[in-house]
Amino acid sequence: MSPRLNLDLLEGSFAVVRLNPDEPVPAWARGGALWSITQTPEELSIVCASDRVPSGLRTEGPFKALKIHGPLDFNLTGILASLADPLALAGLSIFALSTFDTDYVLVRETALDAALGALRRAGHQVA
Repeated sequence: MSPRLNLDLLEGSFAVVRLNPDEPVPAWARGGALWSITQTPEELSIVCASDRVPSGLRTEGPFKALKIHGPLDFNLTGILASLADPLALAGLSIFALSTFDTDYVLVRETALDAALGALRRAGHQVA
């Protein structure tokens, strides 16, 4: 049985930006309700407020962000699946982020109403 989760819808819109892996983390990436930096040998990936992103960059979005009430125990299983599965069944893609305390799921802004409906039908509470 999938866990039933309490979620908060964060204010604002978010973007996912791809930069080259050797680029420094830009100052515009920091700030707002949610920002995340991930660097691998292949890329520098940034999640931040859409209105902070300069034009001309490789960007996806705008997204809305849903935050799971945490902190979550590291031994819990199926947390992201309990959100991803009903969204996938509704034909909606996600971008997931995890922190030490909790998880975030980003859905396309244009699909927010459909996403909220799918999550509520799956038994999740969205504030």
